[in-house]
Amino acid sequence: MDDDQLNKFKTIGAAHFPGALAGNVAAIEAIVAPWSGDAAGHRLADLRQLAPIISQGVCNNIAQNLIGPARAVRAVLFDKTAKHNWSLAWHQDRTIAVRKPIRLPGFSTWTIKQGIHHVEPPFGLLAGMATLRIHLDQVNLDNGPLDIAAGSHLLGLIPEPEIAKVVGMSTIRRCIAQAGDVWAYSTPILHASAASIKPRTRRVLQIDYCAEELPSPLQWLAV
Repeated sequence: MDDDQLNKFKTIGAAHFPGALAGNVAAIEAIVAPWSGDAAGHRLADLRQLAPIISQGVCNNIAQNLIGPARAVRAVLFDKTAKHNWSLAWHQDRTIAVRKPIRLPGFSTWTIKQGIHHVEPPFGLLAGMATLRIHLDQVNLDNGPLDIAAGSHLLGLIPEPEIAKVVGMSTIRRCIAQAGDVWAYSTPILHASAASIKPRTRRVLQIDYCAEELPSPLQWLAV
């Protein structure tokens, strides 16, 4: 990683790593094949199969350079196709995946998504996280790339009624990619994704990384 990429992550909130996993696409495709095409998004409850990809090597190095001694704590496979040509409105990612729902101060809004317990942690924890998006297919302007509001990760927790105003005042960056590219963004950055104009398979394996432990007895889903 060069200084320019680190600076972009800190200031813009996102950095592009072209071809970082170009040699690993086939291996990742084989692992996620059972979930490809069956839904817009599939949350992975067991990350052990992905450990050689996300907990070692390039991805781990990127995360460590961005936020310190990080480890993978959540994985979601997004699959945008002609059948599931979905869109996402502007939002911040505000939840983490945990093993069990244990009520602690500062952790609120408990939900269950695809059988996995999620909770909103104190914002300071989210602010120190990084999200890596591993692209398994080409993403260009006509098949729903991720859009980010540059610098919005520095604004704290943004109330829902203020999101449109913040987006309107921000520079919007479109995260174009080739298969094997990695995009990293600060987890709480405002982001969105439009439906594809020309629908085709657009698979992205998204991994959240964090350098902090959760307060005991709460545990990350990935241990």
